[in-house]
Amino acid sequence: MAGTIQVFRATEENVTIIGRTHYYNDVLWLALSGSGVEFTFYGRKAEITLQGDAIASTGNNLARIAICVNGVRVIDDQINQPIVTYTVFESDTEQEFTVTVIKLSEAAMSTAGIKAIKVDAVGGIEPAPARVHKIEFIGDSITCGYGVDDEDGTHPFTTATEDVTKAYAYLTARRLQADYSMVSFSGYGIITGYTENNQKLTTHLLPDYYEKVGKSEGRFNNTLFPQQLPWDFNRFVPDLIVINLGTNDDSYTKDNPGLQAEYAREYTGFLKTVRRCNPHTHILCTLGIMGDRLYPYVEQAVSRYSAETGDKNISAMKFEVQQAADGYGSDLHPSPVTHRKAADKLAAHIKELMNWE
Repeated sequence: MAGTIQVFRATEENVTIIGRTHYYNDVLWLALSGSGVEFTFYGRKAEITLQGDAIASTGNNLARIAICVNGVRVIDDQINQPIVTYTVFESDTEQEFTVTVIKLSEAAMSTAGIKAIKVDAVGGIEPAPARVHKIEFIGDSITCGYGVDDEDGTHPFTTATEDVTKAYAYLTARRLQADYSMVSFSGYGIITGYTENNQKLTTHLLPDYYEKVGKSEGRFNNTLFPQQLPWDFNRFVPDLIVINLGTNDDSYTKDNPGLQAEYAREYTGFLKTVRRCNPHTHILCTLGIMGDRLYPYVEQAVSRYSAETGDKNISAMKFEVQQAADGYGSDLHPSPVTHRKAADKLAAHIKELMNWE
């Protein structure tokens, strides 16, 4: 039976939305790491048209996008023009396909939009089925997959070597059959962003943007900054929230007990924000992949939060510190091996914690 050429928008009627996104002027805009869509169809061909923001014309830290067909990556590209169309699949015979579009690079540098999905299909496209569980990950460059595609630890940051699908959070979600949402920005922390001059970097505080669609130098449709847009927490209600923040704070707090205590205090306050936005979700606080010096203060924040609120639906877990033998990504960030080891530990811990199969 011959299919029919049809064009669809990336709306909830047609696709499963992954992560925090914003639909604006008939385009679904992606900022945060791992955000995207997934859909299924039975047919012969699929084309996807993406839209870049103004950063696409600059050549610097472009949005990196992957498109997968039945779990196999067929497109891996950086958006360097206002509009680009990819043929993601073409066949002489009708087949059943699942197509996934994922933003591999992080929000802070650039954004991209899904403008149209064109298919030769018998019955159009449908949202991919929901997975068993839902997890939100809150983190920094480690969660973003910073530098994971670069085997030279001396190389600096670029979105070209950033791939969230090779990082511990995405890997954990897949192992646990979980849909996910990620709120992660490289260099961000609880009381400061990453600093090399002993001065606080207060422009890079994740709590300032947790209740927003994202934070970026790029604008949706060159009009809206994602940090201008409040996030509706009813759109994704996780069973579990994993927080991995403190690596960048440690660049400032070092071994100073007063500054470490300040981190613990502010972390406690952030936990109250997370709980207000997610009243019934278990919160798991983690740290350690790029150093565990602040981990005792993560535990302190969790204990203080429970004592002040009476809320026991929260816990902590320490990651193993990365090993030189496992290699490094750029700027000494975790390698694919390190991320897989971290995912092994986290997935096993979550299975026991949440009593998931």
